[in-house]
Amino acid sequence: MSLKIRLARAGTKKRPVYHIVIADSRFPRDGRFIERLGYFNPLLPKDKTERLKLDLDKVKAWLAKGARPTDRVLRFLDQAGIMQREKRNNPVRAVPRKERKAQAEEAAKAAAAPKPAAPAGAAPAGAAPTSAAPTDAAPAGGAPAS
Repeated sequence: MSLKIRLARAGTKKRPVYHIVIADSRFPRDGRFIERLGYFNPLLPKDKTERLKLDLDKVKAWLAKGARPTDRVLRFLDQAGIMQREKRNNPVRAVPRKERKAQAEEAAKAAAAPKPAAPAGAAPAGAAPTSAAPTDAAPAGGAPAS
């Protein structure tokens, strides 16, 4: 049985309140659960203490039994200092969708466009410059090359 510490929605239409529950991961979000661990009210300001209530002793006990928190609950546990949440970085998400689409189209055009031919006598882009020293010369010190 895969246990999850997750949010179950309660409240009325457009006025959500979430119960923080321990449930089997196969059950529906608002379905059967094993135990209620607290609640979360997203409509309250962030500085109010009534916004989030967790029974930390119960949470620690369920984590010891192998329960895994969801991403949102992991944020709460990170704030409480129980678990460490890995920082995420998605710089593309900050770019507006129209600009991302234009950049993707430009990249596709650049990949599909044929590359211009190099002028005669020019070295290829990946080639190293040639040196004037002979390559089969004996190493310094008079010892023969082997």
